[in-house]
Amino acid sequence: MAAVMQVFERVDQQIAAFQSASALHCKSGCGKCCFKPDIEATILEFLPFALYLYKQKQAEPWLERLSQTDSPICLVLNPMQAGAGLCTEYIHRGLICRLFGYSARTNKYGRKELVTCQIIKTEQAKAYTNTLERIGEGMDVPVMNQFYMQLHAIDSDLTKKHYPINEAVRRAIEEVQQYYSYRE
Repeated sequence: MAAVMQVFERVDQQIAAFQSASALHCKSGCGKCCFKPDIEATILEFLPFALYLYKQKQAEPWLERLSQTDSPICLVLNPMQAGAGLCTEYIHRGLICRLFGYSARTNKYGRKELVTCQIIKTEQAKAYTNTLERIGEGMDVPVMNQFYMQLHAIDSDLTKKHYPINEAVRRAIEEVQQYYSYRE
């Protein structure tokens, strides 16, 4: 768990530096990217959230919630929540949630391509275009696969498959419960 949290800390630091350098930012209260039905995650990236739920004695209620829905939309979201975002467990969000919008993927030519939303591309067009040019010139940008490889190095079994986000959360909770069932 500590190793996963260290990866998350590095991600958060690099994202903050990139946001500062690029001037790109999420629109307050948006969360539109979280409503994509095809978001996938690994079990390992949701273990911190699962451990938190277990320690708060909320693992069983969450498993019940997860079993009662077939919605592909993340159950951690609360569209009625006031404030900057819609994530009810922002501090425990997964790696995909941390990286989207402010990281790059490497294309088949080895070039970095910014992975961000249409809202940033259109509403912050000048900053977006400027950022693309600067990335092409060597601007530091967090690279998704590098962070996923760091998680993979921690536990290859819990990162080898990506699941729909609610399935990843459910499996993470079950992993934590299984771990503690043998220790208590």
